[in-house]
Amino acid sequence: MKNRIRIHTAIIVASLGIVSCNNDDDFISHRQEPSQSIPFQEVLQLKKDKAKYSPGEEVVFTVNAVHPSTSIRYKYLGKTLNEEPLGSNSWTWTPPSDDFKGYMVELVKKTNGDETILGTVAVDVSSDWTKFPRYGFLSEFGNVNSSQRSDILNNLKDHHINGIQYYDWLAKHHIPLPLDNTGNPESSWLDLFNREVKLETVKGYIDKGHQLNMSSMFYNLLFGAWNPEDGDGFSNQWLLYNDQYRNSINKHDLGGLGAILVTDPANNAWQDYIFNKTDDVYNNLDFDGWHLDQLGDRGTIYDYNGYQVNLENSYNDFMEAVTERYPNKKHALNAVDQFGQNQILKAPVDFAYTEVWSREQYSDLAQVILENNQISENQYNTVLAAYMNYDSSEGAFNTPSVLLADAVIFAFGGSHLELGEHMLSREYFPYNNLYMEDKLKASLLEYYDFMVAYENLLRDGGDFIIPTISSSSIGVNNWPPTFGNASAVSKQLDDKMVIQLLNFDGVSSLNWRDNNKTQTKPNSFEGFDLKINTNAPVSKIWFASPDYKGGSSQELEFEQTDNAITITVPYLEYWSMIVIEN
Repeated sequence: MKNRIRIHTAIIVASLGIVSCNNDDDFISHRQEPSQSIPFQEVLQLKKDKAKYSPGEEVVFTVNAVHPSTSIRYKYLGKTLNEEPLGSNSWTWTPPSDDFKGYMVELVKKTNGDETILGTVAVDVSSDWTKFPRYGFLSEFGNVNSSQRSDILNNLKDHHINGIQYYDWLAKHHIPLPLDNTGNPESSWLDLFNREVKLETVKGYIDKGHQLNMSSMFYNLLFGAWNPEDGDGFSNQWLLYNDQYRNSINKHDLGGLGAILVTDPANNAWQDYIFNKTDDVYNNLDFDGWHLDQLGDRGTIYDYNGYQVNLENSYNDFMEAVTERYPNKKHALNAVDQFGQNQILKAPVDFAYTEVWSREQYSDLAQVILENNQISENQYNTVLAAYMNYDSSEGAFNTPSVLLADAVIFAFGGSHLELGEHMLSREYFPYNNLYMEDKLKASLLEYYDFMVAYENLLRDGGDFIIPTISSSSIGVNNWPPTFGNASAVSKQLDDKMVIQLLNFDGVSSLNWRDNNKTQTKPNSFEGFDLKINTNAPVSKIWFASPDYKGGSSQELEFEQTDNAITITVPYLEYWSMIVIEN
């Protein structure tokens, strides 16, 4: 269960094969010590007004200052669509009408023929947010006033968060929204941990989110009852048991708080009951869908009549029923450590969601995404709930561990549930003992811009390939990662070969969670050669990195001889991308 306890499940995995590439001792000259890495800080704070845009919808941009000789450049996958002078602190742009496209907008200052990037921002044009889900969360619903709500949501908007999970907003799992004697919702209630929830706060968040084109998903289990009482209408006949004689109810223990009683998701009477309670939610709150949670593997379990229950198979039954009941709402079901994912992604859901526990290597993060792609036949993109620096209870997040984990997740086409009122480090979302340093905050803006601007390369199909890549300047190998090398993740999309370089030179660990904040920053490289074997004629090669010039694209010179091309890569810190166009 993502919000209460770790549940470990052994899963057989497959991985991309390792193809070693040439290393050379003389690459030392290209390495930059961490303190010497190329700094980039946006001079101009360029922002847009919403998290995403529908086709034909106008984008409103603002910037904190206007510099002379500065242009606005609109790009799609490295190609300039239009360029105009920057003449105002605010202006509008209507992107092309194509659906599900990402764009990069650059502010470019020109001086004596040289160009300097002063600021960048991405734009996502998508009619359905679940095509490229970028999930955030909310976890405090008490006395949060309108101004505070706006600040929190605007920050998420700046990170392009297009869907929000409302965590533990509910009163009880089997009665999420309490009603008074007149059938109207209570003005406030207590959540499971006795925190106050105000109806006005929940409504205010939903309404403000919609203004920013953010969808709101209410959190609840697909099974389970919390403190059922006489008059609830709840029946023990819906419960699951640890034995066929009903001597022991299957429960999720919460210590001194009690336990959640687990129900059978496939039980039709339970479905009718919880759907009626869900009607109360939708009739009073403008939620866009239901984020469903589970509790992982429950072992050998039985229904009320003593029949053994295949819990995984029951997920499909429930999701079929909930989609039939609410065809216009969005749904996602957490696969706790991939438990039940084979059934979940064959059911009617809108995106893949995995809470990662037992898989602790960077290669594991990638493998979960690849598994979800395979199970869903590339129908769904993935959101990973992967909690950073888990065992740390104070201080700052370790910036290198967060950025490297995000680089791996994003490069493989996933997104990371990590941002809300704060950054997540635990499965209990209100936990807020760690803070983000300014470097991490600034970098995350660039990383989320990068994920959006190049979503059609990162998250929009293609086939992973293993080309031969080498360098005389740095150590390079194809995925999975090895210490001391940059690992290449390559994909073929129509007429483009896309190579992601993920840098593990100088890191102290290949464990993404970095429980005790010991991960080190990778060594950075500047102006190094890269050779890629290919038989296809090449027309253009370009480069971009979230660590370099705000993620702006830059065309590269290249040499093509025989069956290979050679380029000079401008920079590698955590993550750089090379796009080879045929």
